[in-house]
Amino acid sequence: MTKTFTRRMALATLGSLALMGSAQAQTAYPSQPIKFIVPYPAGGATDALARMVAQKLQDSWQQTVVVENKPGAGGTIGANLVAKGPADGHTVLFSIVALLQQISLMKLPYDPIKDFAPISRVAISPSVFAASTSLPVNNLAELVKLVKANPGKYSFGTYGPGTSAHLQGELLNMQTGMDLLHVPFQGAAPLVTAMLGGQLSTAFMDAGSSRQHFPKFKLLGVTGSERLSWLPHVPTLKEQGLHSFEPLGWFGLFMPVATPKPVVDKFSVEIQRILKLPDVREKIEAMGLIPGGETQENFAKVIKTDAEIYSRIVRDAKISLN
Repeated sequence: MTKTFTRRMALATLGSLALMGSAQAQTAYPSQPIKFIVPYPAGGATDALARMVAQKLQDSWQQTVVVENKPGAGGTIGANLVAKGPADGHTVLFSIVALLQQISLMKLPYDPIKDFAPISRVAISPSVFAASTSLPVNNLAELVKLVKANPGKYSFGTYGPGTSAHLQGELLNMQTGMDLLHVPFQGAAPLVTAMLGGQLSTAFMDAGSSRQHFPKFKLLGVTGSERLSWLPHVPTLKEQGLHSFEPLGWFGLFMPVATPKPVVDKFSVEIQRILKLPDVREKIEAMGLIPGGETQENFAKVIKTDAEIYSRIVRDAKISLN
């Protein structure tokens, strides 16, 4: 037996073992309970979506799927647990777009791009730019004219510093030349309450949590590249000559980047199937959200584009959490 023949046989054996190991990893998974780490408190939209998907996954795979809330530090505590946790597919991060926005806003113990394998968006959350009914305006152009004629008089509310609403408001100021004063609130509920009470001039709000109050606001624009099917009369900010408002909020699933590809693939395919179920889509839409369910590759493209845009906004607007 020649050395060349022996070497070929060894390589073939190694290749076969690798394929067998890959197949076994995919077949054996999941071999223990799966944990969804939600880096935010229980009771919010992120928690509700995570529990809905977890239950469907448990029903499908006949394996326990638990949701663990690990809030703190703007979601970074929970995210770090997953980034530094076991990469075997049994610990999954259920996070939101803030995961990317924080890249330029704070020093993180992990890299949101390099340390996670994106699975899919579960739901997508457009934002609306609304004005108080007390303002004598009916569109964005009229608002810009009013604000410029009254420097320092008007404001925009958000659900906290460094959030999507904050970045969008500062971006709007930069592109229109307005000087709307940023007024942060501790979450969506007090922000909506302040808008309803006339304490704010304008606000960026996620469509889901504020949809029931839309008749009480003047809706001047929506984020994204297309108008919302249930708000067809409200133009996008892009239509009105603004740019970089295309990114939408989202809720998504991630695994540690070192998780074996067969495991990631199996999990991703099942999540995509779940998000196509009629009852799941109906529940997501009832929350004022758009059902997700794209491939890993498409989610990765969204992440790359969103991260670049948010980084540019933070830099150009000189936004800091310090």
